[in-house]
Amino acid sequence: MSTDRYAASNLASPDDNYLFLDASNEAPSYGDRKCTSIAGSILYCILLASYAILGVGAPWVFQSEKYLTLQILCTCDVTLLIITGIFQQYMVYQVQKIRLQGYYIFSQKLKHVVRMPFASFSYGTCAMLLIMVWEPYLRILSIPLMLRIIMLVEAIFAGSFMGVYIGHVHQYNTLESQPDVVKSLHSPLQPSNSLEGLRYHDGGGYLSDQQMALLQYQRENLNFLSEEILRLQECLSKYEKSGDGMTPQVDLAHLLAARDQELRTLSAEMNQLQSELRLARSLVAEKEADIQSARNTNNQYMEENERLRGILAEWSTRAAKLERALELERMSKLELQKKMTSFKTLQNMGHPLR
Repeated sequence: MSTDRYAASNLASPDDNYLFLDASNEAPSYGDRKCTSIAGSILYCILLASYAILGVGAPWVFQSEKYLTLQILCTCDVTLLIITGIFQQYMVYQVQKIRLQGYYIFSQKLKHVVRMPFASFSYGTCAMLLIMVWEPYLRILSIPLMLRIIMLVEAIFAGSFMGVYIGHVHQYNTLESQPDVVKSLHSPLQPSNSLEGLRYHDGGGYLSDQQMALLQYQRENLNFLSEEILRLQECLSKYEKSGDGMTPQVDLAHLLAARDQELRTLSAEMNQLQSELRLARSLVAEKEADIQSARNTNNQYMEENERLRGILAEWSTRAAKLERALELERMSKLELQKKMTSFKTLQNMGHPLR
């Protein structure tokens, strides 16, 4: 399949290659990129700082109600855990928006970072629960002090991951380059050298995920171009109704034709990406079939091994029985020899008497 496509690309004329420009050179929705807000992240960091201050200054804050210190600290921890879970969903939504804008590498970096604050508070809450359960047996430090240490560690870890998240989002907002996902886009009439080795040696996992991101980005481009074509068609119809024959009508017609050409190019790219995605999925299915075949063969070997072990055990039992029978036969033979010896002795002793 790839050889035929490569041959077709070599046969294509320069004019044909010029007509089917790469989408990565234009990326029509790049100018429409939306920045990701970090206001919510900053508010959450302020909340983390307040939580850490509460953990450090709990003896002075709750000085008048010391008997409720443990309950208040645990309640604050659970409350912040719930808030972190809600905020995590918001951050996941922001990362999905970045992915749809075509910045696949950024979304992959942030995909794991956005889940770490909630994981930190989950582990901290579990540690608090264990401390409260084993409270009668803990004598190293006081229970309030251990809870405050856990709160401070939670805030430090969550704040560190939030700092990483804010730094990446700020870097994304200040980017002036094209989306990184379009680097692997190519024209249907040009060789796809960047993907030829990857699609057959990657195993399908990373390639399938990247192709899905490309399809989503291309779908966003198609929607953007469709809206722009509709807008240009409306403007063109208005100029045509005016009937003045001015140059804006010609400019709009040229712009509309260019956008329509881009739309056709993107449609061709999407079709090719879908075929490559199907190829990656078929590779994954092939690998899974090979793994299943290897497992079946391994199971057959294990069954054969068990059968041979059973035969070996049976022959071992038979050998043990034969050894016991031989031992009994040897003992009976020795007894018989003793009896024959004693009988001969008696016979020899009886002859002189005669």
